[in-house]
Amino acid sequence: MDNCCGPRVGPGDDLRHRFGRVLWAVLSINAGMFVVEFSAGLAAGSSALLADSLDMLSDALLYAASLFVMSRPPRWQVGVALLKGATMAAMGLLVAGEVAWALWTGHVPSPPIMGAVGALALAANLGCAGLLYAYRRGDLNMRSTWLCSRNDVLANLGVLGAAALVAWSGSAWPDLVIGSAIAAVVLRDAYRVIRESLAELSPSAPGQAETPA
Repeated sequence: MDNCCGPRVGPGDDLRHRFGRVLWAVLSINAGMFVVEFSAGLAAGSSALLADSLDMLSDALLYAASLFVMSRPPRWQVGVALLKGATMAAMGLLVAGEVAWALWTGHVPSPPIMGAVGALALAANLGCAGLLYAYRRGDLNMRSTWLCSRNDVLANLGVLGAAALVAWSGSAWPDLVIGSAIAAVVLRDAYRVIRESLAELSPSAPGQAETPA
């Protein structure tokens, strides 16, 4: 017998509930991997690992922000998506600065540490991407979260490639190139999220015209 006296839960509410549980899982994974990758990046002297660890940290913070706005009005969700874009941009610029510093010092990173931690991070992020895949075409909040997870997988593959090339060449250049590529991808998607967020905040956007000033 249906619980007709209980609260009604629509398809959208059920989707948000499931998305919330997934967000808690990927937030925990990213926060843990940030600690592991950042420590390993410092130990290995790897720009790529440090870049990926900062991306992990930004993702963990953004997943927390996504959880905060899930039950709030759409305008809140757009605002947090805008914050996500700004945070991604800041992380991208920070990574670019770290790459420039590594180029200046000329330090060659440790390939074994890069490879081992990069493989661990890839496994973690493949799990996160798998959990978030079903929400890649959801609202702006869900889409921007999926972009963060997808970028992490691409960055991990880059770290593994850099580790192999550093071991083969004995040069820091592969690490610097991958670190720069991670920064470029993060900055590109930050621009995309910020552009979409500003478009939805525009008075001419659907649903904004009837919103009181």
